Amino acid sequence: MKVVVVSDTHMTRMAKKLPDRLVRELADADAILHAGDWMTMAVWDMLRAYADTDGVTGNNDGADIEKKFGHRKVVTLGGVRIGLVHGHVGTGKREDTETNAFKSFPRGSVDVIVFGHSHVPVKRERDGVLMFNPGSAADKRRQPKYSFGIFTITGGRLVQAEHIYYDDKS
Repeated sequence: MKVVVVSDTHMTRMAKKLPDRLVRELADADAILHAGDWMTMAVWDMLRAYADTDGVTGNNDGADIEKKFGHRKVVTLGGVRIGLVHGHVGTGKREDTETNAFKSFPRGSVDVIVFGHSHVPVKRERDGVLMFNPGSAADKRRQPKYSFGIFTITGGRLVQAEHIYYDDKS
């Protein structure tokens, strides 16, 4: 199973269409996950034209997106429990985005946590959970490249989680 993972698309402010590099991977995706800051429901329409698409609300999303997706959820794809959260809401303490995301799910409840908000690609294990931020496919901020992620799930386990990096968002 191929899962394309995106976050912080900030459309249509930062891009008018899905980047070509992303579209090439969406063509054979089995599922798509979005970790928030869609900015408009039109992004959901664009993505779901390729595969089943689920996600969560980011801090720049409106009430329509919040009503559709909520702020946090667990989805199971191919037997892998994936926690989805944007990462901007924390415990009230000043903590980094990854820590906010990690603390959003009870220990043992997920295998992977997908988060966004920082636009910084992350892939590391934390207490037995893969923490994955795909970066941004259309708003790289201070990052050298645009990015998104691809998960490969086989036999009920995540066998690969990778970032796809590229220079041109058109």
